[in-house]
Amino acid sequence: MAISRTNDYQATIQKSYDKMSELKAFDDTKAGVKGLVDAGISKAQIFILPPKNRPESSNTCETQFSFPVIDLEGMNEDPIKHKEIVEKVRNASETWGFFQVVNHGIPKSVLEGMLQGTREFFEQDIEVKKQYYTRDMTRKVVHSSNFDLYSPSVTAANWRDSVLFSMAPNPPSPQELPKPCREILMDYSNHVMKLGKSLFELLSEGLELTMGTSQHSDNDFITVLLQDHIGGLQVLHQNQWVDVPPTPGALVVNIGDLLQASIPFLFKSYITLIRMNITPYLLISNDNYVSVEHRVLSNKVGPRISVACFFSTGPLPSSKLYGPISDLLSEDNPPKYHATTVKDFSDYFRQKGLDGTSVLLHFKF
Repeated sequence: MAISRTNDYQATIQKSYDKMSELKAFDDTKAGVKGLVDAGISKAQIFILPPKNRPESSNTCETQFSFPVIDLEGMNEDPIKHKEIVEKVRNASETWGFFQVVNHGIPKSVLEGMLQGTREFFEQDIEVKKQYYTRDMTRKVVHSSNFDLYSPSVTAANWRDSVLFSMAPNPPSPQELPKPCREILMDYSNHVMKLGKSLFELLSEGLELTMGTSQHSDNDFITVLLQDHIGGLQVLHQNQWVDVPPTPGALVVNIGDLLQASIPFLFKSYITLIRMNITPYLLISNDNYVSVEHRVLSNKVGPRISVACFFSTGPLPSSKLYGPISDLLSEDNPPKYHATTVKDFSDYFRQKGLDGTSVLLHFKF
């Protein structure tokens, strides 16, 4: 059934609940979650998690843990400071898989401008946003809601809308980008790419310190996340959910297997995803660095804005195989993962969807 207006969606699902029909009715509006909110729809069956999968009733978590914050100031000027930063990055990557960075070199005005540009994109008229709405991930600009909307293993859709920009290796022309975030997106992505390369070097040095090996490639996968003041992001650390404090001017960095495969519950309103061109890190580090479960709790304060920069290999298929770095392997530390192409890795990730399990389990020996 073709649904041309968001209001038609509620009429369709009220007759009788059929999950696939409701999913298609929602998708056909091309209006996303924002369209439902604007139409006054406050409840939809496809977004309701089964009771056993719901987060705790409290939105706060009190633990003895202090989320790691790493100051990057002087990273390339003072050798002693550089070594200290490498050690902090290594420790956080091995024990948390997450950390925040401050004094990272990206101006506050650029961070605030990126959040504002994201907000303005989603606050545009639905008819304007529809031109970017698609499930074709090869496009340079992809506006959608729930990339895994039709995955049979996913029990409930996430209350979020997203827009994805492929910025490397061949970025879109300015005319291809939505007007509200056109200029700031180019500026922000250039800053984050520079920061990403610095983080890759720190991560690579951290592996060398741990294993005592020679220099190796810094091709890897991380996510650099800019979040607004609302918060809600939590990391599972030593079997406890720990809040990631929304620190002004800070960026959240997390080690991932590929495109954050192990997210059990993710509730976001508006998110900008920026795809960079790097390779999967956790698999090639052979579990020296960890990718941990994380989630975002929903709240009634207002829409949460976040900008996630994914460093990956991009959408183009490649026959190159990636596996654990040979210099990290020994008789006492054998390979834990099969070598795989990024295309096969990504295809399995999209097929599986965000069902609460790590995609890496599929590639383990």
